[in-house]
Amino acid sequence: MKAGILGTGHYVPEHVVTNKDLEKIVDTSDEWIQARTGIAERRIAPDDIDTSNMAYESAVGALEESGISAKDLDMILVATVTSDMGFPSVACQIQERLGAFQASAMDLSAACSGFIYGMVTAKQFIESGTYQNILVVGVEKLSKITDWEDRNTCVLFGDGAGAAVIGPVSDDKGILSFELGADGTGIPHLHQTSEDYIHMNGREVFKFAVRQMGDSALNVVEKVGLTKDDVDYLIPHQANIRIMEAAREKLEIPDEKMSKSVHKYGNTSAASIPIALSEDVKAGKIKEDELIVLVGFGGGLTWGAVALRWGK
Repeated sequence: MKAGILGTGHYVPEHVVTNKDLEKIVDTSDEWIQARTGIAERRIAPDDIDTSNMAYESAVGALEESGISAKDLDMILVATVTSDMGFPSVACQIQERLGAFQASAMDLSAACSGFIYGMVTAKQFIESGTYQNILVVGVEKLSKITDWEDRNTCVLFGDGAGAAVIGPVSDDKGILSFELGADGTGIPHLHQTSEDYIHMNGREVFKFAVRQMGDSALNVVEKVGLTKDDVDYLIPHQANIRIMEAAREKLEIPDEKMSKSVHKYGNTSAASIPIALSEDVKAGKIKEDELIVLVGFGGGLTWGAVALRWGK
């Protein structure tokens, strides 16, 4: 039994914060931000919309597209570092709202790599025959842990959620290979401070990400005996256009074969890959039988990649 994606969904808040808006609160400029990150704007959730609200909306979309009923879910996995509260988990909160009471539920914490970690975890349960249908959500409300006076970080992050229903697919489809990794020595470079704000050493994270994203993307392709020429579409973590371009160049694929939403959403951490995936599916950019590579990195430092053959 192979595990693959049966349906996707996403949600982003309505409120848009542009670079011009940020010019009014910190010493920065639209030109500086776009040149270094590729970000033009981001979505910020209001006080009355928390992480679980966004997760729920993306989950509803993924279930609808998959044709799977909430009552037929066996497990809910939510990747996030910005849960509504210490406990219960966001997964339990959306289980209640969905009415998915047959499903076990838990949150995963791998920062921006979280959705990849969630996909790989779901794959193990499905391919072992333990579970049939698993909802995986990547969601963040990073605005509540962003220091809006720190011009080095406040320009980067946004809020949103993306989801996928993972289930059994044909033997030649679904998740073909994966890579997960972590290096705890990188904790000082990207972490949440005692004041609950994001701290990032941009130079060190950039060097790590440029190397790791490209290497991991290539590794998962080679694990299944394929080459970079076989890759039809790349969905990298939407953190920084220069890091994304480095991964694309490593695979030597044309620009139109790489997903790009960083300009309008910024870095949404665990939500960035599933948001991009869901948007691209709905836009018809991903076709049956295509080889898709998902790759990300995040605080921990963590990284992960998946090669999958699209279709059921």
